[in-house]
Amino acid sequence: MASIAESSASGVDKKKPIVIITIGMAGAGKSTFVQQINSYLHSKDSPPYVLNLDPAVANTPFEANIDIRDTVDYHKVMKEYNLGPNGGILTALNLFTTKFDQVLDLVEKRADTVDYVILDTPGQIEIFTWSASGAIITDAVASSLPTVVAYVIDTPRTASPATFMSNMLYACSILYKTKLPFILVFNKTDVQPHDFALEWMHDFEAFQAALATHKGTTDDEGEPTYMNSLMNSMSLVLDEFYKHLTAVGVSSVTGAGVKEFFDAVDASRAEYEKEYLPELERAREAREKSLKAVKEDSMSRFMKDLTLDREQNPAAAAADRYDAEDEDEDDDDDLDVNIIDRSEDAWPGQYIDVTRMHPRNDEGMAWPRPG
Repeated sequence: MASIAESSASGVDKKKPIVIITIGMAGAGKSTFVQQINSYLHSKDSPPYVLNLDPAVANTPFEANIDIRDTVDYHKVMKEYNLGPNGGILTALNLFTTKFDQVLDLVEKRADTVDYVILDTPGQIEIFTWSASGAIITDAVASSLPTVVAYVIDTPRTASPATFMSNMLYACSILYKTKLPFILVFNKTDVQPHDFALEWMHDFEAFQAALATHKGTTDDEGEPTYMNSLMNSMSLVLDEFYKHLTAVGVSSVTGAGVKEFFDAVDASRAEYEKEYLPELERAREAREKSLKAVKEDSMSRFMKDLTLDREQNPAAAAADRYDAEDEDEDDDDDLDVNIIDRSEDAWPGQYIDVTRMHPRNDEGMAWPRPG
């Protein structure tokens, strides 16, 4: 009896899994990063629950528990709706989002058995961060489970001050759009250490010095160019942004820095509970209050119109009576479940050696149609 009580108590006290949403520019190494943290968690006997949200990827270096490609055929979407690559990815993500309630149900069923849920997003960053479907997925996940955004940066390409500033501006926009705990992941540190980036973030003068020595910062007369002046100004604006930002360096090839990344992820849980959840509750209360006011106003106007109509047409009002025998039985028109959870297969979410990947067979996949 004591063991049963202890097990039930441990089940009640177990924390919800943390959701890691990986976002980054094309070529930053998001999928390889997901493969590395997936491998790391397996080595710790804590397999994550992995979702692939990129419908256009040919191969993934990890086995996803839920894969958008099992539900939506990206190539058929492009052909059916006469779309280009980006339009096809966006439409496929929109179609998948119509079934995301099923995805949440599957994730919540696994909440007691996993500590981390990992989302790998499309390579075209704007498709997820600035689309309605990306916002719906992010808000739906964050309202159910502790969530952190991992913004993956290609460190070698960020060695240029202009590219570094572009990445920081994009990171800033995503942070203030999602309002979720945010981690900067400087990837590929085996090629280029990220020390320079940390120095630029914490030392304004160091960034100014790097900017001054960078080619193209002055015109033919030796005067600073407009771009140089703009980056100087933006670095001052982002100085406050850097103070509240967590940054880690990771190599998705060697695995260096992965432990530090998960330390930052675990620390973000407190930030989520302290800042995001109260804001979410306030937004819910305001929305419910607004909907209640609209509903009461609509009902009041409806009752006034109904009373006036009955006074003017008493015969029609007498004939308009509810009869239970005339009520048709509702048909059960539930949609077929198109979301596939691979956890029932052998080795769910297992690590896959990139050198042994095989191309997927995209034929015969079922995908929902809008409307």
